[in-house]
Amino acid sequence: MPTNELNELNATDLSRRIARREVSCVEVMQASLARIDALNPRYNAIVSRRDSEACLADARERDAQLARGERMGWMHGFPLAVKDLSHAIGLPTSMGSPLAPKTPARTDSLHVARARAAGAVIIGKTNTPEFGLGSHTYNQVFGITRNAWDPSKTAGGSSGGAAVALALGMLPVADGSDMMGSLRNPAGFNNVIGMRPSRGRVPGSPDDDLFFQQLGIEGPMARTVEDTARLLCVQAGFDTRVPLSMTDPLPSADALDLDGDVKKGLRIGWLGSIWPDLPLEDGVRELCESALKTFEALGCEVEPCVLDVPREQNWTAWLRLRQLIVSGKLSAMGADPAYRALIKPEALWEMEQGKQLDAASLHQATVFRSNVYRAFVRLYERFDFLVAPTAQMFPFDAEMHWPPKVADVPSKTYHHWMEIVTPFTLAGVPSLNLRAGFGPQGLPMGLQLAGPINADLAVLRLGHAYDKACAWSGMQPPVLTPAQKV
Repeated sequence: MPTNELNELNATDLSRRIARREVSCVEVMQASLARIDALNPRYNAIVSRRDSEACLADARERDAQLARGERMGWMHGFPLAVKDLSHAIGLPTSMGSPLAPKTPARTDSLHVARARAAGAVIIGKTNTPEFGLGSHTYNQVFGITRNAWDPSKTAGGSSGGAAVALALGMLPVADGSDMMGSLRNPAGFNNVIGMRPSRGRVPGSPDDDLFFQQLGIEGPMARTVEDTARLLCVQAGFDTRVPLSMTDPLPSADALDLDGDVKKGLRIGWLGSIWPDLPLEDGVRELCESALKTFEALGCEVEPCVLDVPREQNWTAWLRLRQLIVSGKLSAMGADPAYRALIKPEALWEMEQGKQLDAASLHQATVFRSNVYRAFVRLYERFDFLVAPTAQMFPFDAEMHWPPKVADVPSKTYHHWMEIVTPFTLAGVPSLNLRAGFGPQGLPMGLQLAGPINADLAVLRLGHAYDKACAWSGMQPPVLTPAQKV
């Protein structure tokens, strides 16, 4: 089988072919490493890469297991690079920071351990912004990750390296994490799929804040919704060390079935820009509204709606709760003048803002967050699902730190241009990035498809039907056109 065919196989087909021994794990690993060798110098998606011979040795062991009739799971033989905010045994967790320890991790993060137990072979890490802050993947340690469709543009973030590696066929699936759209935004910017699951669906690290930290969560990314769903089945599941993790199990990755006709008459609420005064770059709304026709062709009823909570309450809750979490994690580091000089300004800003928080302001933030959730509950009394653009603008210049304005409206903070993802995070509802198509400059945009709390599989089933029906699922970045495939 030609190398490029292996790189372009969806993960579901690849898993089945490996299990039937139609293709070897070594061949899959060779294809992945060859694609990384060819494209990573330009796009910079994979970092802290393991030695190729060590990766191939692990792949040979996976083949030996199959020869003995031993299959570890759905990811048996899959090359996997872990987002560089999570731990993978033997690799440093740089978090894109020159201050991070250079020593190899001694344990896997929980979702990484589950992927490894399902047969994945860890080959390295995927690049991320410093400390994961900002939806633009660049840092002082590894540099800029570039958009798969136009390397002069941003890949988004903070799972930017993961999204680009998927779009370019370096990996069959990828893990990511999402606080402010970090699974959704880079997926939208690179024409792949990323899902922020319901809060608690994928347990966080047992070493994290077990009770308060409920904004950032881990989740799956892939080139198809079906593959994304199967990876979620690997990642999800209760862990007694993580008390807010969900107890209701998902099917096994091999047993999952998303096929079936979409129920006619499903009601979809089109949120547009969420609030009338939230700016969108020219072309975003029009492109996304055109993509809604795919839902209508599936028999869904689409109707405009609004999120009935003041924009100011949503943003205030977001700023304060994020500042509490980020400042709490980083302030000790920022207290040392020598360290402080090496931390990027956006992280320092979060720290300083966090110092000004008091009990009353934090309590008010939690009240405002509850109001956001109640607004979603009211909408789900009328609609089965909600849809909004994944981003307020198309991918911007990769050399820019962050966009100073959206549609001529100045950005008040380094992340203000990402406001459109925040209500879904605050509400904790499952949100799936789907492909919306390409804007006037040929750059991708995504749609957030969100369902009620804990309705992860329902979101995935509708997303799967959409993914199969839309015209953009099979499109590849220009570097992978037939004349240029590696």
